[in-house]
Amino acid sequence: MRDRADFERYVEQRSARLLRTAFLLCRDWATAEDLVQTALAKAWLAWRRVGDNPDPYVYRILANTHASWWRRRWRAEIPTSSPPDRAVDDDTAMLLGAREAVRQALAALPVKQRAVVVLRYFADLSDAEIAVVLGCSVPTVRSQASRALAKLRIDPAARAAVLGEG
Repeated sequence: MRDRADFERYVEQRSARLLRTAFLLCRDWATAEDLVQTALAKAWLAWRRVGDNPDPYVYRILANTHASWWRRRWRAEIPTSSPPDRAVDDDTAMLLGAREAVRQALAALPVKQRAVVVLRYFADLSDAEIAVVLGCSVPTVRSQASRALAKLRIDPAARAAVLGEG
């Protein structure tokens, strides 16, 4: 059994049996096919040295190749037919929607009221500091803030964004 015709005959006669053996080793048809293909490729390289009974040689290649693949394979994940439940919900879409709702609500406010709200709640300035920045009195800052907050409270999109609704 030293020439190409002998090898082709061997492959035709033994492929099904080798495939069943490989499946029993790895328990996966696709991997078994790859295993048989690899084993036969290795057997072809040494075909001239194989004696009249190539089965023990080819089966040994099959077993050794499987052991080598098994040692290298990463076994931390196991494929399943359905994906597992998500461990943590992703709130990114909700947060982006809330951020956009707040931007739109702020854009709907008059310029001075928007400035007071932004300086007070986002820049964390005091009423006196806001009065200096805007060039007005502290009572004006307070009245503008009160009116702005009243408008924001009745804006349904802003309310939902702040309270985490919808």
